[in-house]
Amino acid sequence: MSSIPDRSNSALLVIDVQNGVVADAFDRDKIVANMASAVLKARAKGIAVIWIQHSDEGLPIGSTDWEIVPELKPVAGEDLVKKLYRNSFEATDLEEILGKLKVGHLYITGAQTNNCVRFTCHGALDRGYDVTLIEDAHTTSDYQWDSGAISASLLIDDLNASLHGMALPGRVSKIAPVKELLN
Repeated sequence: MSSIPDRSNSALLVIDVQNGVVADAFDRDKIVANMASAVLKARAKGIAVIWIQHSDEGLPIGSTDWEIVPELKPVAGEDLVKKLYRNSFEATDLEEILGKLKVGHLYITGAQTNNCVRFTCHGALDRGYDVTLIEDAHTTSDYQWDSGAISASLLIDDLNASLHGMALPGRVSKIAPVKELLN
């Protein structure tokens, strides 16, 4: 149903599941295991898996913190997108990769829920993609704000709630648990 013509394929985005990003993430081991399950399901169905890696002052390229966690490893032929901004589309070749693969629908997993996952979901919808956020395969850390702390579980629930059934002209977003993914 994507509003992008001639794009009937799907892809799975694995956003910023890097050592330094998920070190203190909410329910890290369980959620990373769910991400690994999503990756295996996508590969088994022939759905492209695209890896996203963030880089900044605290995550310099090539550092241990920048590396993807050991539980998740790209395989030969899977695309890797390096980014500097929260939205995985900004100043990257993600759009070009998705066009080459004729992708109009994105399954999304990753970290940090309230930053790169949220901005990428909205960036995808704004560009005409259908989005399925894998509701139990994204995580974040507790967040400090001027008025106090916001718990990671609340941030995760908030994104799941806001993307559930959101519709824009010609495209939709929904959430689904990993166990229902690609069945």
